[in-house]
Amino acid sequence: MSDPTTEQRRGLLLGAAAYAMWGLFPLYWPLLQPAGAVEILAHRVCWSLLTMVALTLLLRRTPQLRTLVRDRRVVLLLTAAAVVIAFNWGGFIYGVNAGRVVEVSLGYFVNPLVTVILGVVVLGERLRPAQWGAVALATLAVVVLAVDYGHPPWVAFLLAGSFGTYGLMKKQADVGAVESLTFETVVLLPLALGYLVWLQATGDGGFASHGVSHAVLLVTTGLVTAVPLICFGAAATRVSMTAIGLLQYLAPTLQFVLGLVVFGEDMSPVKWIGFVMVWAALAVFTVEALEHHRRHLRDAAEAVAI
Repeated sequence: MSDPTTEQRRGLLLGAAAYAMWGLFPLYWPLLQPAGAVEILAHRVCWSLLTMVALTLLLRRTPQLRTLVRDRRVVLLLTAAAVVIAFNWGGFIYGVNAGRVVEVSLGYFVNPLVTVILGVVVLGERLRPAQWGAVALATLAVVVLAVDYGHPPWVAFLLAGSFGTYGLMKKQADVGAVESLTFETVVLLPLALGYLVWLQATGDGGFASHGVSHAVLLVTTGLVTAVPLICFGAAATRVSMTAIGLLQYLAPTLQFVLGLVVFGEDMSPVKWIGFVMVWAALAVFTVEALEHHRRHLRDAAEAVAI
């Protein structure tokens, strides 16, 4: 029997690895240029499907996939999730390759707060006062950033909104990560493959036009999608959701640093103010959530003792 402490440590390392890989994605997608964002997205869908089918067979998840397909409610939820995650993937690729990595990081910084708002609007959950304060501060921060940009940060909105919605749909579907992503890529395959065939037919496709190394990089989009997911899935079964919640800030932090240091994106004083406000909102949100979790555990322990 595995030692719980060892398993928890392994889970933390796997979780950190997953979020670190997602955080370093801005270094990967520019390598696939001159392919455009939509072409890269189409390749990601196609090669991810091959990778996920192989994983489904290797991990013996075929019975779970069959069960999933027989449940009409789950099929509808995951079909919608597939459309939403396509917008998320495409928005991320576009944002990175358009030189908007800092804005991409903003999307994932505010994502936890967007998830909370979706819980209120869709699931009827109730926010505690500190959570309302965090949401209000983050909203004000977005207004400050919109003033500096001269327009709302649409890429950040797209990423935060789509990923939050995707998470909500996956939560309601309540099926395994491997079989659900396999199904989602099956849903997206006709459009993705059709687009790639059309590009090649019109002579605009880049798969065979920029050398073997470029073609190999496009093929690796499947592995790049699957590996962090596997690490995340293994971490989620070993550590608490509180730990996962804290680890999720690693990805946008790495993206933000890459935007500044590697890609040399401009950060005006107003942008710094806006980001500091977002980070303050996240600090309030996280500290309150941890304290609420501790109170819940303490109350549960006292109830058992009584």
